Amino acid sequence: MTPAEKRKALERIRAEGTYSRAYEDMQFMQRRELRPVRLQLELLKPETVLREHKIRSTIVAFGSARLVSRSEALRQRDEARRRLRGKPGDRKLKADLAFWEMRLKQSRYYEEARKFGQMVSRTQRRPHGLEFVVVTGGGPGIMEAANRGAYEARGKSIGLNITIPNEQDPNPYISPGLAFQFHYFSLRKMHFMMRAKAMVAFPGGFGTLDELFETLTLVQTGKKRRIPIVLVGREFWTRVLDIEFIVEERLVSPEDLKLFSIVDTAQEAWDIIRKHWARRSNHIEDRL
Repeated sequence: MTPAEKRKALERIRAEGTYSRAYEDMQFMQRRELRPVRLQLELLKPETVLREHKIRSTIVAFGSARLVSRSEALRQRDEARRRLRGKPGDRKLKADLAFWEMRLKQSRYYEEARKFGQMVSRTQRRPHGLEFVVVTGGGPGIMEAANRGAYEARGKSIGLNITIPNEQDPNPYISPGLAFQFHYFSLRKMHFMMRAKAMVAFPGGFGTLDELFETLTLVQTGKKRRIPIVLVGREFWTRVLDIEFIVEERLVSPEDLKLFSIVDTAQEAWDIIRKHWARRSNHIEDRL
């Protein structure tokens, strides 16, 4: 080869992904055979970072990504009213107004989640690390509200976001360095529970229900130590859940009704959590 031919040959060799270091070759890392490695990395990365931040325990807050703050709901409601005044017979505009009136009513859950984030985060600093750090799914709605409350209380909070078809950005209130993005729901679920000392669910859809029943199952089967599981919004949860019926059908035991509590306010939820841990040792290891 001539010197010029050698240079071109080396350029072609270096341009191929096979010459990259394995961990830098993204095309290689996405191969089916590498799935076990990707699973391991999704477990290891957040765990390593949380240890570096000395986060010893968390409180998980779940709820709808679709709800908004009271101020935003009022703004949208008033705008919908203005548009309807211009076309009072328009069905679409009437439906839009009804929608935002509903969101305004539901905004109380956003505000309660925000208060909850504030309450919890005021207690998180301890001599040997951080306890009761708020962790959410990292998105908008109730997740944003809980992270926002922590931010307003000058506490740290975590966001565990995930890649889904309707892509969402992390909300801006998550502490820098504590926002994570997952591909696998299973690993994300593990990180929600590994340090959890309580789970609080505000009104939500399939995702919220999925995480709620996952947590109930882990506690019921002893895979997770007994933690407070608190549902905020009595009007909502008593319509969505009829656990008494499942008990009547002998599909769960009557004592399983004690696995969770239903309340109306953030203060009630926080009182239950504080009382639970005030009378229990936290040296029991989870079996996750």
